[in-house]
Amino acid sequence: MTPHLRAGVIAAIAALVADQASKLWLLNVLDIAHRGAIKVAPFFDLELAWNVGISFGWLQSDSPIAQVGLMAVKVVAVIVLAVWMARSRTYLATVALGLIIGGAVGNGIDRFLHGAVVDFAHFHLEISGIRYSWYVFNLADVAIVAGVAALLYDSFLGIPAAKAP
Repeated sequence: MTPHLRAGVIAAIAALVADQASKLWLLNVLDIAHRGAIKVAPFFDLELAWNVGISFGWLQSDSPIAQVGLMAVKVVAVIVLAVWMARSRTYLATVALGLIIGGAVGNGIDRFLHGAVVDFAHFHLEISGIRYSWYVFNLADVAIVAGVAALLYDSFLGIPAAKAP
């Protein structure tokens, strides 16, 4: 295994472990399901949300057929991303793909175990009595967004890969 690929695998495992550990702690230790929203800061709450769809609530359906379909799409996506990661020529792209894979697998585990993704981080802001709110998300989502941002950076502004012999 090349150093690049090893770094990508480590990134995937780190993202997956951080995501699943945070969800296990919130669900089983903090018991957020029974406690309700917990105010952490004036702009941030821990708040349980079960997302049966995909990003930003698209394709919301708790039907077993829809859940199997979403899992199938996720499996195909992870396989494609893993092949891409194995062929990646830059360290940053390989780590970025690892983060995306770890996040996707983390959300896939939720869907398999609970029939929905466990979301809990809720940023919001109140200005002049009007509340502005971001979607509730989790650490897997953070890993995916960070991975995509790193891929974009690598593609547009990163150092070109050395030519293969």
